[in-house]
Amino acid sequence: MKYLLLLIVLLSITYIASAQNGNLAQDDTDTLPHKVKQLDEVLVTSDKTPLKKPVSFGKAGLAPLENPQATGIVSNTVIKDQQAMRLGDVLKNVSGVSLTQQRLGVAETFSARGYTIGVAGNTGGIFKNGIVSNTAGFPEASTLESIEVLKGSSAMLYGNTSAGLIVNMVTKKPRFDWGGEVSMNAGSYNLYKPVVDVYGPITDNLAFRVVGTYEHADSYRDQVHTQRKYVNPSLLYKLGKKTTILLQGDYLDANFTPDMGIGALNQNINSIIPASRSRYINTSWAYYHSKTASGSAVITHQFNENWKLNVIAGGQVVNIDTYGAGAPNNAIDSLGNWNRALSRARSKEVNSTLQADLTGKFRTGAISHQVLVGTSYVRIKTQSDAFRLTSSTGVVGTAYDKINILDMSKYVQRTDVPDALDTGRTVSPNFNLGYYVQDLISITSKLKVLAGLRWSYLETKAPVTYNYIKNTTTLGANAYNNAFSPKGAIIYEPVQNMSVYVAYANSFTVNTGTDIYNNPLKPSIIDDYEAGWKSIFFQGRIGANLSVYRIRNSNLAQQALTLADGSPNTNTNIKELTGETTSDGFDVDISGTLSSNLYFIAGYAYNNARYTHSPGGKGSVVEGERLNNSPQSTVNTTLFYTFTNTTLKGLKLGVAVFYTGKRFGGNQNTVGQTPAFNRQIALSDFTTVDLSAGYCFRRLSILAKLSNLTNTLNYLVHDRYSINPIAPRSFLATVSYKF
Repeated sequence: MKYLLLLIVLLSITYIASAQNGNLAQDDTDTLPHKVKQLDEVLVTSDKTPLKKPVSFGKAGLAPLENPQATGIVSNTVIKDQQAMRLGDVLKNVSGVSLTQQRLGVAETFSARGYTIGVAGNTGGIFKNGIVSNTAGFPEASTLESIEVLKGSSAMLYGNTSAGLIVNMVTKKPRFDWGGEVSMNAGSYNLYKPVVDVYGPITDNLAFRVVGTYEHADSYRDQVHTQRKYVNPSLLYKLGKKTTILLQGDYLDANFTPDMGIGALNQNINSIIPASRSRYINTSWAYYHSKTASGSAVITHQFNENWKLNVIAGGQVVNIDTYGAGAPNNAIDSLGNWNRALSRARSKEVNSTLQADLTGKFRTGAISHQVLVGTSYVRIKTQSDAFRLTSSTGVVGTAYDKINILDMSKYVQRTDVPDALDTGRTVSPNFNLGYYVQDLISITSKLKVLAGLRWSYLETKAPVTYNYIKNTTTLGANAYNNAFSPKGAIIYEPVQNMSVYVAYANSFTVNTGTDIYNNPLKPSIIDDYEAGWKSIFFQGRIGANLSVYRIRNSNLAQQALTLADGSPNTNTNIKELTGETTSDGFDVDISGTLSSNLYFIAGYAYNNARYTHSPGGKGSVVEGERLNNSPQSTVNTTLFYTFTNTTLKGLKLGVAVFYTGKRFGGNQNTVGQTPAFNRQIALSDFTTVDLSAGYCFRRLSILAKLSNLTNTLNYLVHDRYSINPIAPRSFLATVSYKF
C-alpha cells in the first residue's frame, strides 16, 4: 500500500517536471466538456489548496499559509467523483482521519490524532454550516458542497470540542444563474437513489436552491435495510451591496435496521469466522427511525473592505425511536449462545446556536493586525423515555429468547414484538457560552504572530426525571464548569508561497463524577503542541504540508485509589485528576491539479496515542497501553484523469486507495479488573482499492465504481459489541444530466 502511494507521488513529480517546459501554462479549459471544467473547483488538501482558499470554519478568514493549524477541505467535485454516500466516505480523503466505529450500524464515529468525535451535538465535534450537529442516522453527504476539517485543538474557536479534530459539513448555496442537475445512483444490494438539484434567481436580489434525494437499499448484511428521504432548501437575499441574508434548512427521515454486527465468542475477535460477514444477530423485527430537521440564518455585513460582521442563528431537532435486542456486551459464551434481552428507546435532542464574529484589519504604525472578536451561545436539551416491556403472554421484563451466533438455526427465534409502555422521561438541558478574541500580528511581511484566548462557561442544569407510574419527579444536581482556552503561534514565511510555524493551544474535557470530597470534578485541560510546514508549487497547482504534534492530557480523570479516610475506593464515580495520556504523531499531505484534466490527493499519517502515567503504576489505567480506535498509520491516495484531446475525449478514469493501520477496539483495560481478561480487541491493518470509470458527453455523464476491489475483510468495533464487517466488493453507477 505504502509503495503504491510512493509510486503515485513519483509519477506526479515526473509529470510536473515535464510540464515545466510549458505544458501546464496552457489553458485549454475552453476545449473541455462542461463536466471537466468543474475540475478548477477541486479543493482537497490538509492545509493548502492550489487555489489558496481559506477554511471558512476558521472564522477569521486567515490565508492558508498564515493559519498555524492542519486543516482539510474535500470539495463536491471529489465527493461526486468518488460517488461518496456517507460522511465516512468523504473524510477518508483527509490524512489521519479514519472511520473507527459504526454504532449499531446507524451512526459513525471518527478518529484523528488519538481522539474521537461521535454523534451527540454537544460533544460530537461535528458541525453543519458552523452549527453543532447531531449526526445520528447518517447526515446526507452525497449532496454536500464540501467538507471542512480542523485538526488538533479548536477550543479557542468552538469551546468544548475534541482535541483531535472537528468537522464542518457545508451544504450547497443558492446561485443567481439558472441551472441544476438530476441523477440516478444504482448499485449492489438493490441500491437506488435519485437526486435532484435545482437553483436560480427569483428576483435580481433573491436566489434559491433545492436539493432532494431518496434512498432505498438492502445490504450485504442479512435482514438489514435502509430507506431515507432528504430535502435541503435555501434562499440567498442581497440586501444592498454590503449585506446578505442566507436562509438554509434541511430535513432527513431515515429508517434503518439496527445492526450490532456479527458478535464474537466471549468478545474475542479471533473467534470470528470469516464466513460470518453477513451474519445478523438482532431480532427480525428490530427498527431504528430517526427524523432530523435543522435550519439557520446567516447575516453577513461588510462595513468596508477591512471590517465584516457575521451573525449565525440556527437550531436542530433530532427524534429517534428504536426497538430491538440489547447490546450483547460480554453475554455471548464460548459456544456462541446468547440469551437475548430487549431494549426500547426513544429520545429527542434540541440544539440552539447563536454566534457573532467581527473580523477586521488595521495597522498600528508599521505593524498590521487581522483580528477576530466573537461570542457564541449553544443550548442543547436532551430527553429520553423509559419503557416497561410486556410480552403477549403477560410476562413483564426484557428477557426475550436464546440464539446461537454460530448456528442461527439451533434455536427457534421469537418473532413477536412485546408491548412497550412509556413509564418515564428524563430531561437534561445544558448551556455553553463563550467569548473569544484573536489577532494575527504581522511584524514584517515574513514574520507573524498569532495570539488568541477564549473563556467558556458551561452549565448542565439539573436533570429532571418523571416517573409516570409512581407519578413522581426527581431532580438531579446542577453542574458548572468554566475554562480558558489560549492559542499562540509564530509563523515565518521565508519565501513566497511557503511558511513554517510552531503553535500551542489547549482544549478541555468536562468530567463526570466527583472527587473524594464529593465536589464536582474540574475539567481536564489538554495541551496541544504543533509545528508545521506549508508550501505551494508550480503556479499554485500543487499544495503540500507537514505537521508534527504532541497532545498531552496530564490531568486525566480516573477512578480514585482511596477515599478521603484512606480506605480503598470501589466506586467508579469517585475520581481524581492524576492520570495522563500522550498522543504523538505527524501528518503529510500533497495534492493538486496537475492540469485541467488531472488531479490527485495523497496523504500519510502516523499516530502513537497511549496512557503514559498512572500514579505509582497502580492507578485505574494501564500505563503504556494504546488508546482504542486510534490507527497507528493511515494512507489515502486518489487520482482522477479525464481525456480531452484524443479519440477518448470525455472518458474519465480514477483510482482511490485507502489504508488503515493496526488498532484496538473494545474497551480499555483497567488495573485489577474483574473478570481478568483482555477487554481490548486487536484489529489488523487493511487496504481497500476503488476503481472508477466514466464518460461525459455535453450535459450527460455516467460514472461507475467498483469498491473494495480485492474484497478485503476487516471490522469496525464499538466498545465490546457492534463488531461490524466492512463492506465487501460492490458496484455503484451514477447517471447525471445537467441543465
